[in-house]
Amino acid sequence: MLILVALGSGVGLVLALTGAGGSIIAVPILMFGMGWSVAQAGPVALLAVASSAAVGALIGLKMHQVRYRAAGLIALCGIPVTAVGMRVAHRVPETVLTALFACLLLFIALRTLRQETRSSTGEEPSAPSTDDSRPCLLDPNTGRLCWTPRCGRILAASGVGAGFLSGLFGVGGGFFIVPALRRVTDLSMNAIVATSMLVIALISTGAAISAAMAGHLSLAIGLPFALGAVGGMAVGRLIAPRMGNAGLSIAFAIACAVMSLLLLGRLGYAAVV
Repeated sequence: MLILVALGSGVGLVLALTGAGGSIIAVPILMFGMGWSVAQAGPVALLAVASSAAVGALIGLKMHQVRYRAAGLIALCGIPVTAVGMRVAHRVPETVLTALFACLLLFIALRTLRQETRSSTGEEPSAPSTDDSRPCLLDPNTGRLCWTPRCGRILAASGVGAGFLSGLFGVGGGFFIVPALRRVTDLSMNAIVATSMLVIALISTGAAISAAMAGHLSLAIGLPFALGAVGGMAVGRLIAPRMGNAGLSIAFAIACAVMSLLLLGRLGYAAVV
């Protein structure tokens, strides 16, 4: 139990500092720490991510940073799709699912490093700017998002993608949602992270409930991991303002790349022996 609490604390801490990373590293942490498969680790990871993200979302709501209408639309479109992803996960061979997850980790690592390289060289702004080509812009008079059909379609599509990946791999989908919000809105990074937290909490909760109803989630195992994640989230939110975003992103990318290579190496070793 103490191992699960400690592992969960790491997940909550990363989620608090990055707004996206904790959900994607929860599964490999459980795979290496507990010796589980992707399908076994996914539901437990979802419960922990849902709990810790809910804490982050409540803090964001208190600070008036959450765009709850956007979060609601994304989650509404994503939650029903989690069950589809979960069914696929339990029908795909374990080696194939693990290889796909490892490739996803590597893709996220490379994308994060690319974004940070562009930001450091001035090719990409570190924060969203008011760009008329973006479909979801803030109204300067009201401070609210100006909803357009294109804006709604893109946010809904991001919810479907995040929901399917949540069910398939047991991740919250923040790595999918945060880049989508950065690309299509001119929200500040604080608002994007806070909104992402609410979406992750809602989608992960829906997926965890589906997993429990299907008999794939044991609360005796999941609750200690979730408790650790909530504690890590609380600590992370306190120290996040003092941390440098660029350094955190690079460290997160390196961690994802290392875990991806370890998973692929383990698959290769198992195939040889």
